[in-house]
Amino acid sequence: MPGTSSFGPRASRLGLVAILIGLLAPAAARAQTPASAGNVTFAKDIAPILQRSCQECHRPNGVAPMSLVTYEEVRPWARAIKERTHIGPHAGVMPPFFVEKDIGIQKFKNDPSLTDQEKARILKWVDSGAPRGNPADMPPPLKFDDSDQWTIGEPDLVVRSKDVTVPAKGPDWWGDTGLVPTGLKEDRYVSALEVREVNDIPKDVPIKTVGGRYVFHHMTYTSIVPGDRDSGTPDEGATSWPIHEVGRNADIFPPEAGRLLAANSSLSLAAGHIHPNGRETIAHLEFAFKFFPKGYKPLYRPARLRLGNGVDLDVKPNQSKQELHSYVTLTEHTKIIAFEPHLHAPGVRMCLEASWGFTMQTLTCVGYDHNWVKQYVYDDDAAPLLPKGTIVHLIGFLDTTAANKNVADSRNWAGGGRRSIANMFSDLGYAVALTEAQFQAEMAKRREKMKSRNVYDIGCPLCWAPPVPTASPTGAALIKNGPSPAAPGN
Repeated sequence: MPGTSSFGPRASRLGLVAILIGLLAPAAARAQTPASAGNVTFAKDIAPILQRSCQECHRPNGVAPMSLVTYEEVRPWARAIKERTHIGPHAGVMPPFFVEKDIGIQKFKNDPSLTDQEKARILKWVDSGAPRGNPADMPPPLKFDDSDQWTIGEPDLVVRSKDVTVPAKGPDWWGDTGLVPTGLKEDRYVSALEVREVNDIPKDVPIKTVGGRYVFHHMTYTSIVPGDRDSGTPDEGATSWPIHEVGRNADIFPPEAGRLLAANSSLSLAAGHIHPNGRETIAHLEFAFKFFPKGYKPLYRPARLRLGNGVDLDVKPNQSKQELHSYVTLTEHTKIIAFEPHLHAPGVRMCLEASWGFTMQTLTCVGYDHNWVKQYVYDDDAAPLLPKGTIVHLIGFLDTTAANKNVADSRNWAGGGRRSIANMFSDLGYAVALTEAQFQAEMAKRREKMKSRNVYDIGCPLCWAPPVPTASPTGAALIKNGPSPAAPGN
């Protein structure tokens, strides 16, 4: 689609923060309770919580509808903060991180969720009158960088898409926005990737919703070498990249699993979703890549793990506790790096399970809110290590009753489809494949940290199995490090 194109309209699900406005009604003004010794105060107890988990969005020029930086800004919202931080890991909770903490793996990178102790401090602070406390107890204010700097640092390559012109009003648009040459002259492996939208919406104009700041709802894309594909030969330079969605963090790939951006490749922007935001807007996407050093080769290759169903879905109207299921049997040892549930408006929850022999483990369960699509990246020492033959089970939970505020009309049946009033069911996370030696080495690292057989590693069903002998380069048998199940004290 050469040059500048015009597309249309409203993505109702991009009004993620519109819901926030409706629910966060300002608390009624009340007389201040003097801060006495032992009281929970804003300056000493609450401000640090807001800095860690809230202010990245709730600040001047942030995407959230109110700033929560100063006491004067926070105080009117005290009761709403109490309510929204205590409603559990599902739609509406703040901060929007929906991992259920009573089941499955609990170690994730960039986890902003509040601890039980932090929630208790908020509860006590609000119930005692939300006192300011001693201003001297305030932590230094955070410094936010609203410039055009990338969160991954200075990129090695930035690829820019074509401009699109989106009218103020009109229908949503889905489609292919064309190929964008990368300009690379040699193969390079990517260590980090960040995508952002650049548009002509003034930054100093108040915007009530995230959707009002952007016109790209998402972009699904790959990199290809056009000549290879056109000739019908196997396209070894083709690479799938994590989907771009509004508000999604940058992707940092594991040191063992960089992704190939091939020489002479182009980004194929094949599946974009563009919506109007009430103002005619000119916009484009920028794709920033950081590379591993020249000569780098990945230790692990991407796994062929695909879970979900986007075709024959049957979502019944006005019914809660509906379930969708998908199963895959692993044909290779697999390490799951990230879990990214994707449903549409009816979705309320998703779980990932793994079955090996008689062992069935719930790896992760998360709430789902179509206004806040989240990716959950496992800590390196907690990522599921699953042997080939494992049955991986994905479960989606749906609610089409009026209790689910994301559903436009609870009377409507829905099947699969791209619109938010239809549905999708998939895990957009990613995994790597391991050889036998790599799998044994990864489990050996886990056993070193587990110390004894009283420690159980969820997501590693064979961690306490006897280490498997492997052949050395000279043909001699080697035993991978790690305590034997029969070792004394284990």
